[in-house]
Amino acid sequence: MARARWGCGPWLVFLCACAWGHPRPAALGREDVRNCSTSPPYLPVTAVNTTARLAALRQQMQAKNLAAYIVPDTDAHLSEYVGKHDERRAWITGFTGSAGIAVVTLAKAALWTDSRYWTQAERQMDCNWELREEVGTTPIVTWLLTEIPAGRRVGFDPFLFSVGSWESYDLGLQGSNRQLVSMTENLVDLVWGAERPPVPSQPIYALHEAFTGSTWQEKVAGTRSQMQKHRKAPTAVLLSALDETAWLFNLRSNDIPYNPFFYSYVLLTDSTIRLFANKSRFSSDTLKYLNSSCTGAMCVQIEDYEQVRDSVQAYASGAVRIWIGTSYTTYGLYEVIPKEKLVTDTYSPVMVTKAVKNSKEQVLLKASHVRDAVAVIRYLVWLEKNVPKGTVDEFSGAELVDKFRGEEEFSSGPSFETISASGLNAALAHYSPTKELHRKLSSDEMYLLDSGGQYWDGTTDITRTVHWGTPSAFQKEAYTRVLMGNIDLSRLIFPSDTSGQVMEVFARRALWDVGLNYGHGTGHGIGNFLCVHEWPVGFQSNNIAMAKGMFTSIEPGYYQDGEFGIRLEDVALVVEAKTKYPGTYLTFEVVSLVPYDRNLIDVSLLSPEQLQYLNNYYKAIREKVGPELQRRQMLEEFRWLQQHTEPLAASAPHTTSLAAVLAASTLATLACNV
Repeated sequence: MARARWGCGPWLVFLCACAWGHPRPAALGREDVRNCSTSPPYLPVTAVNTTARLAALRQQMQAKNLAAYIVPDTDAHLSEYVGKHDERRAWITGFTGSAGIAVVTLAKAALWTDSRYWTQAERQMDCNWELREEVGTTPIVTWLLTEIPAGRRVGFDPFLFSVGSWESYDLGLQGSNRQLVSMTENLVDLVWGAERPPVPSQPIYALHEAFTGSTWQEKVAGTRSQMQKHRKAPTAVLLSALDETAWLFNLRSNDIPYNPFFYSYVLLTDSTIRLFANKSRFSSDTLKYLNSSCTGAMCVQIEDYEQVRDSVQAYASGAVRIWIGTSYTTYGLYEVIPKEKLVTDTYSPVMVTKAVKNSKEQVLLKASHVRDAVAVIRYLVWLEKNVPKGTVDEFSGAELVDKFRGEEEFSSGPSFETISASGLNAALAHYSPTKELHRKLSSDEMYLLDSGGQYWDGTTDITRTVHWGTPSAFQKEAYTRVLMGNIDLSRLIFPSDTSGQVMEVFARRALWDVGLNYGHGTGHGIGNFLCVHEWPVGFQSNNIAMAKGMFTSIEPGYYQDGEFGIRLEDVALVVEAKTKYPGTYLTFEVVSLVPYDRNLIDVSLLSPEQLQYLNNYYKAIREKVGPELQRRQMLEEFRWLQQHTEPLAASAPHTTSLAAVLAASTLATLACNV
């Protein structure tokens, strides 16, 4: 799963529509840890004094004739993770959580965030800020209409708004006699000044050919071919998402935490390639690799990153049509392109093409998952020996699994902040421990580990939940039903071009049978040394249909508030299915290779088909990971693997539930409408 965000690009739509994340607990009875009614007010020692920062920001607002200013939590590329240079909302509020939008008026300041961060926000924000326990555009607009008088202006940085976000705010303010004003000079940056972390300057390098599926020239030619075949005949493709540029040119750097990207844009036409980036970061070898010394159709011209808006506007003044993916294009670029010269799709052609891995990319990503399994198995073996001693906590555990991954060949760090959660903390789907705040791991509690790695050949993301003691009957049933959902979706055969949203019910079916559920999404795409959450693959309404060659996570779960959490996540490749009758049908091949916890499996709940699938999966783990452990002389880990992948035997007859029949019937009906 990794740690999902809301408030940028497709994540905003996704999270609001599909409730990615733990279901919100009731706010009744919650008390703010601050006491702002006393003089002086009581504040936790962790609260940040923002009085001077807000005063300086309001001075800038008055100079620009603004009554309010919106500070989102994203960057100019609508990235899932943002670099220190772009943590504007964190700096102005003091709140460092990964999700939240701040709004400042001349009299008030407010932060909107979801339930995961309410307590953290109260501990980090001073009394200048009020916490709004809501998410989405509507409550922010409602607050603005209450707090600022008619005839006043609301400012925003257009490079921090997706096209969809701007439309939501603009629509909400229409008819209110309040104006939404685009301002390319970010006011928080002006106030932040010299304290603002510098723009990253690490080298931008070419990925070795051994780790790429195609040359950049082949990828550019493929994109141009799509332009030529498009019915609206676009003359250019504008790319804004950082993973698009990284993938297209097989280039990498480390501007963004957990993601090997660099700040850039691309404007690609039939005869030119313009890459907007900091040229000083390219070595002479990389410039030679990009053919930057020439001006032909296969020569990459490096232009100043800061000039992209002016360059796009200048290009748009001609007889042109510019093709964009609206999910990752900011309003800062969208607003300078005349509407009649836009060709829009939800996702750019590069984003869609990147989602389907060719045969070499598939081999590379599978190889990374074998090595990743070795690291996770090493960690699980270590935990079995050390947790009973009482010496392991969530944070030290997270550090150790990251260390084990770092020792694997081609490792380039974790792919997201490790979720290492024991007992009740695991009931928070996106919890991550800190050095200051963590719990001890105990043999009497469930432990959930959601972690992943970046490797030169692939990105990984896997979740396992374990219990070293005696789990309760309910814990075993809940775990087994989560496992059943994982199996049911993983072994599903479905028609080509079926939407993930149609088949997602199979992951929930076993839980629904007994009145259980989970409140987050069921899966996301994953890249080759790219994003751990790679759009547009997945099981949500705004994902594209499944196709052969895509990789997706499959991750059902269950969370019992205040007690425990369960999630079982695997990455799977979409492959052709063998069916009795002719037709184009697909299924999944799981490439994550770590066994599930036998201690938590109630075999009597499994159908014969589920049991057969599980034993076949365990056989595959033995065949693929076992030799690697033997080759490295990891004999203890090899014995553990053999023990934990012993075939499971049926313990009782199984009957198909009415809910299962109804779910299958629903899928068949929906599939006919795809």
